[in-house]
Amino acid sequence: MEENDKKTSNDSQEEPRETSTAGQPSTAGETSTESEASFADLFEQTTVEDTRLDPGQKIKAKVISLSKEWIFLDVGGKSEGYVHQKEFCDENGECTVREGDTVEAFFLSAKNNGLLFTTKISGGASAAAHLEDAHRNNIPVEGKVAKETKGGFEVTIGGNVRAFCPYSQMGLRRIENADDYIEEILSFKVIEYSENGRNIVLSHRAILEEEREEKREELKSSLEVGTMITGRITSIRNFGAFMDTGALEGLIPISEISWGRVEDIHGILSVGQEVEAEIMKLDWEADRFSFSLRKALPDPWEEIGKYSAGASLTGRVARLTKFGAFVTLEPGVDGLIHISQLGKGRKINHPREVLQEGDSVLVRIDSINSEERRISLSMPAIAGEGKSGEAEDTDNTKEYETYRKKKKGTTQEQSLGTLGDLLKKKLEGK
Repeated sequence: MEENDKKTSNDSQEEPRETSTAGQPSTAGETSTESEASFADLFEQTTVEDTRLDPGQKIKAKVISLSKEWIFLDVGGKSEGYVHQKEFCDENGECTVREGDTVEAFFLSAKNNGLLFTTKISGGASAAAHLEDAHRNNIPVEGKVAKETKGGFEVTIGGNVRAFCPYSQMGLRRIENADDYIEEILSFKVIEYSENGRNIVLSHRAILEEEREEKREELKSSLEVGTMITGRITSIRNFGAFMDTGALEGLIPISEISWGRVEDIHGILSVGQEVEAEIMKLDWEADRFSFSLRKALPDPWEEIGKYSAGASLTGRVARLTKFGAFVTLEPGVDGLIHISQLGKGRKINHPREVLQEGDSVLVRIDSINSEERRISLSMPAIAGEGKSGEAEDTDNTKEYETYRKKKKGTTQEQSLGTLGDLLKKKLEGK
């Protein structure tokens, strides 16, 4: 008698007894089949109620053990959850989780004396049987993109179920090359299920949006303005470039791409390029984000000490304004030649009378204000600066005049001669 009791006790550890689960012993009139059916119904009712899970509900659970086929989960309450091990295998068939790891899964149903979970519905005839449940409970399904068709892609699920994914539902952005998706195995949400499964519409975009939103929620507490972040360039416009970090997508304004003036963004960035940038703006409510690429680069003004007042060097005219000409000494470092120094003793109305944007010019540094990031320049070739620099100015003047002759075929004095000079030449010709 004691041996029988022990055996019964041991068996109950592997599978719950009918009496302990139902709360009362089975009656003598029940058949074995009726008793098992009754137990299964009661088990499903009690376990789902105890754990308070609804089909399609997503949970996080700790892995408590693994078998050759299943991963067992601690879902709280009295029941144990399980998910097929193949759902956590890499491309080499190796399981990627271990005991103690935390995983995410969707509750599918209560069966086989436990709670069945899945990360996505995929594979075999069971996939077709669960597609309607996947649609109703928002559970992901796995499918293979078979081919491009009118308006989108044909996707096969479980090898024998055909579904349709519109272009607009395949990615977060416009599809540039449909061939990139053919033969790809992806996760989808079933956004339409009708005609007993003859009409199934899928969305991969819904999966990507959920993943993005989850990452965004995780980052809200850690990201702030000034944080460095890595992303990929997704598109380029004349006003800047868009960067996607996987959780955020925002604009790098053209003024924030380089310390120097950017004429052509394509000469610096390309779509798909990975870059590191600093966060400039975080507006979670309006979903507006902006980044700075130049702030992730060395600031040329931090090495401004290599320049000194009185030094002469060559720069390029970056832009002309009413009050003078800005000359780039190196990317991100510009100096100003005031208009008063451009007329060579004559009053001019605009620097364009003397210079053009893009001109290469010889300049002298008059002063440097590193705090205000200002450099005052002069052009020895035009202004002249007294006897102390007379010899150097003569050389500079000759060099500048040679440059102007090559460029325009005439000197500044010839092209901008006064009316008196012209009359004098005319009289001498007589």
